[in-house]
Amino acid sequence: MDLKNNRIILGIDPGTTIMGYGIIGITGNSVELVTLGVLKLNKGEVHALKLKKIFEQTCSLIDHYHPDELAIEAPFYGKNIQSMLKLGRAQGVAIAAALSRSIPVFDYEPRKIKQSITGKGSATKEQVASMLKRLLTIKDMPEHLDATDGLAVAMCHYFQRGKTEKTEKFTGWKSFLTANPDKIL
Repeated sequence: MDLKNNRIILGIDPGTTIMGYGIIGITGNSVELVTLGVLKLNKGEVHALKLKKIFEQTCSLIDHYHPDELAIEAPFYGKNIQSMLKLGRAQGVAIAAALSRSIPVFDYEPRKIKQSITGKGSATKEQVASMLKRLLTIKDMPEHLDATDGLAVAMCHYFQRGKTEKTEKFTGWKSFLTANPDKIL
């Protein structure tokens, strides 16, 4: 399969309460919605069991839809360290699920995702969902915007195609930070 022109992309918006996902199919320059939805996790459940469910759901999506690539929302910096840690774990198990099935993984920062969908990095979830509805002619919008957030990650990856082929090599933290000054707090 020519991955540049025909592929399936699984997009994930990880979360420890709700994980959103969206899958798109690409044929040439045509994009169509395959599916989107959410995995709801119980708020009072032990964190490790939530991670297990995220891993299993991601593997299930991969086994059912056979995506060629996984696009996932990258970690973002927040004020609550515990929430960031839990979110990072959720992202990690989704990535591990993809890697366990030999699916390449690409991550995008929230602003980059919003920018690629709406043209504005500070767009709201509602604005992103509205634009996706128009782009993909979605008739029935999902109840949870986490589903459209997952779909937005997949679409962002689609819009970035060709740009992801360039891989940067770094000799250490110093060279990484020199090339990515925006990563320094």
